[in-house]
Amino acid sequence: MFEYPALYETAGDLSAKSQSAYLWLIRTEYALLFLAAVLSMNWSNEPTFFIVYTIVLLASLGIFSCRSLMKPEQNWYRGRALAESIKTSSWRFVMRASPFEDAASIKMPRGEFREHLLAILRANRFIGEKMPPDSAAKQQVPASMEEVRARDLEERKAFYLKNRIKEQRNWYTVKAGANKRASRNWMWAGLAAYAVAIILALIRVEHPNWKLWPIEPVIVLASSFIGWTQIRKFNELASSYTLTAHEIGIIQNRIVEINEEKDFAEFVNDAEQAFSREHTQWVARQQA
Repeated sequence: MFEYPALYETAGDLSAKSQSAYLWLIRTEYALLFLAAVLSMNWSNEPTFFIVYTIVLLASLGIFSCRSLMKPEQNWYRGRALAESIKTSSWRFVMRASPFEDAASIKMPRGEFREHLLAILRANRFIGEKMPPDSAAKQQVPASMEEVRARDLEERKAFYLKNRIKEQRNWYTVKAGANKRASRNWMWAGLAAYAVAIILALIRVEHPNWKLWPIEPVIVLASSFIGWTQIRKFNELASSYTLTAHEIGIIQNRIVEINEEKDFAEFVNDAEQAFSREHTQWVARQQA
């Protein structure tokens, strides 16, 4: 496998860190809302209890405000879109596909690839302030990329089939299954929480004098399960990944029929367009 440009690593790191920050803010907010619901059951009449209750509510408000102002999900989406764009461009370069077709000298496609990376960087200037200083010293066109590009057609076909097509098909298949299972599990967890809340409400009819009823905390828990499912978009991703995996499977069969550089270049572009479905989704989410 070859080494990707340093800009790809930077964009990927930015996306991963921003995703982690965003999801942890969501988890913390849900946890504080659940705790607030528990405290709303009036366990005590002491002033200290109400002070604690107020602090929990203020903390929840603080997390919500922080998430709304920082908007880490935007860097998550932008970083992922940028990384995917660089990745697919890198594969086009090493496979001699458009716009980096074969030339008399490697200097021409190498220069075109550098200009392409520069154009991407200019269009995504937001990432400049996020880059660690040491990343600028890394290679933007690693020698391993040119080494793969220099191989003959059959070697590049085998390399692309193993390290790009099959790897991507397996990735999408695994992710589709994981998202489908996650959607089902969180759905059942939400239904179970709602069922518990309904049972507690019915029991309360028979015992109206009981003071502590955890109905509100259970409802908050159920709402959190549903909210988490919507935030992670499990169903949407499962459908999209499954479709892409099938599309890759159809495309994969064409590679054995290719014997010319021109045909292989067209094949790579068709395959990369299919792989870019994920990238397109990230861009759409950024603009939503």
